[in-house]
Order: sequence, then C-alpha cells, then structure tokens
Amino acid sequence: MSQAPFDALLPAEMAKKAEDAGVAKATKHPRNTFMLAIMAGAFIGIAFIFYTVVTTGNSNMGWGANKMLGGLAFSLGLMLVVVNGGELFTSTVLTVVAKASNKITWAQLARNWVLVYVGNFVGAMALVGIMQVAQHYEQGPGTTHALGIQYMSIADHKLHHGFFQAVALGAMANVMVCLGVWMTFSARTVTDKLLAVVLPVAMFVAAGFEHSIANMFQIPMAIFTKMRVDDTFWVEAGRAASDFDALTWSNFLINNLIPVTIGNIIGGGLLVGWFYWFIYLRPSKKA
Repeated sequence: MSQAPFDALLPAEMAKKAEDAGVAKATKHPRNTFMLAIMAGAFIGIAFIFYTVVTTGNSNMGWGANKMLGGLAFSLGLMLVVVNGGELFTSTVLTVVAKASNKITWAQLARNWVLVYVGNFVGAMALVGIMQVAQHYEQGPGTTHALGIQYMSIADHKLHHGFFQAVALGAMANVMVCLGVWMTFSARTVTDKLLAVVLPVAMFVAAGFEHSIANMFQIPMAIFTKMRVDDTFWVEAGRAASDFDALTWSNFLINNLIPVTIGNIIGGGLLVGWFYWFIYLRPSKKA
C-alpha cells in the first residue's frame, strides 16, 4: 500500500531526501549559495540576540529554566533557515551523504562548504555592525547596561574551553542541529518543520554546546562592545574591562572558532550524516 501524501516520510525516504538535498546544495550556482549563506549567518545572529535578551536579568528564575528559555528563543534561527531558505554551514555538512553516494565530487563539496562558511561569517558580521550602530549593548534595567554585560559574559565563557573540550562541545551541538534538520526531511508542512527543529536546538543551547556560526556573531559582538563602551558604562554596570580580558580576536579564532568548527563537522557530517547514509543508503554487497 502506498503511503498517504499527508503522512510524514519514513526514515529510509528521509535519507534519500537528504541525499537529493546534498546534490542540490553542491550544484547550486555559487552566487546564490553565497547570498543564502549571508542570510543564514544573519538569521543565526538574530537568534542569539533573542537568546541574550531573554536570558538577561533572570537570576531568580533558576539556572536550568533560564537556559531552557534561552534555548527556545534561539530555535528561531533554525526556523528562519529551514522555512525561508538559507545555507547554514552546520547543516550543510550533511552533504557528506551525497558524497558518500558518489553523487557529487570532493571539489563540489569543498567549494560548497567554503562558500557557505564565508557567507555565514559575512552575514554574522554584518549583523554585528548593525547592532553596534544601534548600541544595543546599552539596554538593560535602569542604567545597569545588563544586556551589554550579558553579551560579554556569554562570549567570555566560550573562550575558556580547552581545545578538545571545544571540539566535543561543537560535535554535540551539531549532532542536535543536524538531527533537527534531518527530521525536517520527513515534514509535509511548514508546521512540521517548525516543530521538528525546536527541541533539538533548545537542547543544545540549554546544555551549553558550541555552534560555530552562532559564535561568529556572539563573540565579535562582545569584542566590539568591549572596545566601544566608555568608562561611564563600566561604572554604571559595576564592572571593569579587565573582567573580560579573554575577549580578543586571537582567542576567538584559536580557543573557539577553529575547534568548534572541527567539532561541528564531526557531529553533523560523521555522527549524523554518515551514520544514516551507512544505515539506509550504503550499497549492499548483494547489489
């Protein structure tokens, strides 16, 4: 009996859809890929703005509940990507499915990954520029500038992971992101897609896992905030610039972006994409 058109796709069909999506991504016109990547980088940055706002000043809420609230807010980013269209590096690594099936070449895969990664960075940094002009870091209850302190506190924490710790946190983050995206391959409606991504994203954010594209926004936003604020800001906030000495470009690159990106590739490309390819798409010996 054939499957009803309104039923969710079954796992084997989802894997085939992931394979087709990988081919489409890797063969898309480079200009379109790059522009969609810029959009996706901005979408994820918007989600981190939302996360930062809703987790500011909630000390009475409880640590776990506050993290969960922030995770639900951050899921907006992947919602925008999967519904509006966007090329996000952390889900783009699922093109390994198409490569494992020899539907694309290594050159096509590499070109796609580089275009998307650079485009995501451009989109994230463009949003950082807009938010700096908006002086968003000045917000908060009264004159405490709590939002600016929250931007810097979140980023500062991310720069104190060990290298392999950051790799592992990056791997776990992208396991959850790619599982969320993988579930959208079963979807028949926009509602299905939205529901599929919420909890996987909320889980990885609440658990403190690391997402390279989100960090392309959050950490530069914090670095520029620290550079731009004056002595009055620090006095009114009751903090000092020396509290955030780790916020440097070298720390961002070496202590976070590189290891987290490696982890994201392992988590999404190997632990999700390759495993599902092996289960559902690997040619059998008999065949």
